[in-house]
Amino acid sequence: MTGLDHVGIAVADLDAAIEWYHDHLGLILVHEEVNDDQGIREAMLAVPSAPETSQIQLMAPIDESSVIAKFLQKRGPGIQQFACRVRNLEKLSEQLRAQGIRLVYETPRRGTADSRINFIHPKDAGGVLIELVEPARRV
Repeated sequence: MTGLDHVGIAVADLDAAIEWYHDHLGLILVHEEVNDDQGIREAMLAVPSAPETSQIQLMAPIDESSVIAKFLQKRGPGIQQFACRVRNLEKLSEQLRAQGIRLVYETPRRGTADSRINFIHPKDAGGVLIELVEPARRV
C-alpha cells in the first residue's frame, strides 16, 4: 500500500452533494465521469491546496441494479468504502489470496480515471469494504 486513495460516499444526488462539499468544506471537483460498468456517475473532490492527495469520491447510481443503488436502498447515503492506493494490483491480489483473503472480482476491473481496481471482501476485513486502486500510468 502506498497511501489512502479516497473515501467513497454513496449519494442519491451527485450535483447536490458536490455543491454541499464545495460550499461547506471548500473541496474542489477534480474529476467527474460516468462509469457504465459500475452503473454510477462519480465525482472526485479534493482540498484545493493538495488535489493529488487523498480525495473524497461521491457516487450516485444511474442504474437501479448497481451496487450503489442497492447500498442506498438498504442503508441510505453514507460511507460505502475506503480505498488504498497500490503499486501492483496483481501481485497484491496474489498475496492476499494466498493468505485466504477473498477479493470481490476474479480479475481487476476499470475504476475511476482508468485506474485498475478490486475489493477485499468485507467479511474478511471486519465488515469494511476496502478498495484496492492501482492508478493509471501517466504518460
